[in-house]
Amino acid sequence: MSEKKRPEWVPKNAGKEYTTRVMEGVESKHDGMPDSYKNKQKSIKRKKLQSPDYVKGILNKDRIILARAITLVESNSEKHIKLAQQVLKELLPYTGNSIRVGITGVPGAGKSTFIDALGSQLIKAGHKLAVLAVDPSSSITKGSVLGDKTRMENLARAENCFIRPSPSGGALGGVSRKTRETILLCEAAGYDVIFIETVGVGQNEITVRSMVDFFLLLKIAGAGDELQGIKKGVIELADAILINKADGDNKKRAEVARQDFARALHYLKSPTPGWHPEVKTCSAIQQIGLKEIWQMIQHFKEKTEANNYFQYRRQQQMLNWMHDLIKEYLQNVFYRDEKIKTELPIVESKVTNDKLPPTAAAQQLLEIFENRYKN
Repeated sequence: MSEKKRPEWVPKNAGKEYTTRVMEGVESKHDGMPDSYKNKQKSIKRKKLQSPDYVKGILNKDRIILARAITLVESNSEKHIKLAQQVLKELLPYTGNSIRVGITGVPGAGKSTFIDALGSQLIKAGHKLAVLAVDPSSSITKGSVLGDKTRMENLARAENCFIRPSPSGGALGGVSRKTRETILLCEAAGYDVIFIETVGVGQNEITVRSMVDFFLLLKIAGAGDELQGIKKGVIELADAILINKADGDNKKRAEVARQDFARALHYLKSPTPGWHPEVKTCSAIQQIGLKEIWQMIQHFKEKTEANNYFQYRRQQQMLNWMHDLIKEYLQNVFYRDEKIKTELPIVESKVTNDKLPPTAAAQQLLEIFENRYKN
C-alpha cells in the first residue's frame, strides 16, 4: 500500500498495525473534504434579504425565498421579528385565498400517508398545496423528532407542493407558535390549499381549530380507542371524522366504527353553524374514498360561505390571534422584570413549603409588577 493512502493522523513510522487506508485524491481532515474546497465555501455568503426582497420573492412564487421567510418568522430575535412583521404587513393583501385544513389524530392513524395520498390527487387536479407538518419537539435539541416529510414521498417530489416540517416547540396543541404567520406566507406565494398536520395530543387541539377553516380528525378501527374517541374532547372540534385504514380485514371494523361515531355526533353540538359533521371511511394506502373527502371539504366551504360563517370565523381567528399575542407579550414582560426575577424564587419557596397559597402568591407577584409600572 502506498504511504499516501494512509490518513494523516497515522504516525509517520507506523507499521502494519495501522490498517486504515483512504482513497487517492481525498485531502485533509476526517470529513474527507479538501481544504481548498472548504476555504472556498467559507467565502461564500448568502445574500442578506430586506423586506422588499422577501415580498418580491414570495409574490414571484420563489420557494427558496418562501422558506427563508418562514425561517424569519420562526426566529425569536427581536430584529428578525420586526423584519418579519414588515414583510407580513406588505403581504397581507395577497393572503386569504385558500382553504385551510387542520388534520389531527393519534400517532399511528396514518396522517402523513393520508396527506401524501390526498395531496397528490389535489396537485393532479391543478391545485398548489402547502403542508405544514408540525412535529413534536425534542426536549433536548428542541428540534423535530419525527421526519414527516420523509413519509410524504410523492408530495416531496411534486413541483406544486411545499412541505415545511417544523418543531412544535412545546406549543399548545402541538402547533408551532408561528404557524399562523407561515399560513399567510404560503397563501401569498400562491398556495390555494393549506394542510396543517398536528401532533395529535387530545383536547389541546383547540389551538388547531383556532387557525383553520376545516378540522379533520383521523381515527382507526380496531385499535381499542373507539370508546375513548367517543368521549367529549377533540371530537367536539371536528368538522369531519375519518376512519382511516379501511381496507382488507379491517374494512368491516372501520364501518362499525363509522356508525358508532356517527351516532355519537348526534349528541354533540356542531363546531360550525349550518354544518353537521360527517363520518367517512377511507384507505390512504389503497387511495379509496379520497375523492369523496375532498368533495366534502368543498361542500363545507360552499355552505359556510353561503351563510357568511366562513368569513366570520376567519375574522374571529384574526382577533383571537391578536389577543394571544398581547397575552404572550405581557407574560414575557412579567417574567423578564428584574424585581419579579428577584421575588419569584422567594414566593415559589413559600408556596412549595405550604407557607403561602398559590392564589395569594400570584396576587403578591402581580401587585409587585403593577406597582413597578404605576409611576
